[in-house]
Amino acid sequence: YNTWLTKKHIVEKKILPYFSKKKLQEIKPSDIRQWQNTMMNYRNKQGEGYSQVYLKTIHNQLSAILNHAVNFYDLKSNAARKAGSMGKERTKEMLFWTKEEYMKFIEAVADKPISFYAFEILYWCGVRMGELLALTPADFDFQACTIRINKSYQRLEGKDIITDPKTVKSNRIITMPEFLSEELEAYIGMLYGLNENDRIFQISKSYLHHEMDRGVKLSGVKRIRIHDLRHSHASLLVEMGFQPLAIAERLGHEKIETTLNTYSHLYPNKQAELAAKLEIANGEE
Repeated sequence: YNTWLTKKHIVEKKILPYFSKKKLQEIKPSDIRQWQNTMMNYRNKQGEGYSQVYLKTIHNQLSAILNHAVNFYDLKSNAARKAGSMGKERTKEMLFWTKEEYMKFIEAVADKPISFYAFEILYWCGVRMGELLALTPADFDFQACTIRINKSYQRLEGKDIITDPKTVKSNRIITMPEFLSEELEAYIGMLYGLNENDRIFQISKSYLHHEMDRGVKLSGVKRIRIHDLRHSHASLLVEMGFQPLAIAERLGHEKIETTLNTYSHLYPNKQAELAAKLEIANGEE
């Protein structure tokens, strides 16, 4: 739903005002370039323009529309592709905490139980923030030490929205470490009047951002994004020797390629170890 709202805004506010009176086959690469210049030269009251990432996003949306027309409605060519892109892709910088850094941080926010247990799930289970905020008591099986992930929470246009998770594979069962299962069973048991299908963490994303800032300031660890706790969980699993397939299933990645592309740099180079074992095998002949 969030993706839909974003695309709707781009189409209605950034594309249609410039192209709504033209037929698709009338749009030329020169028209696209003129539109790009308008977008790149835009400034708000504070004198700020669109970010390079946003410029890339709105160009991609226009190109996708024209590409659809090429594929299904006999448009001869995609003028946006001919004109060339604008903006830049987001630099996918990945930060994560070591276990030692996380332990310093979590101690700093332990005075607020709702913050403590939210961050415990994020770090030890690697769930997405929307998946965390959608959790209900019915999603926990404390006998089996598992959490069921089958929905995601977002606050959009002033309303609480529960949607399906990000991908089909995101519907998954995550096994918790026993200590976390015991912690959460005790915590949920203390929440008075909470029904089986009520959200456990009735807090906002901005609350978690604020608590992240507070914990970082108190503990002295480096600032990372809340989503980077997911990367921190993955890096911990890599360090413990788990293979990409197991990590992909736990994180709910649709394809193992996503896991490999995201975390392959965390795996140590095995070439020297491989060569050494070949040497041993040769000596045994």
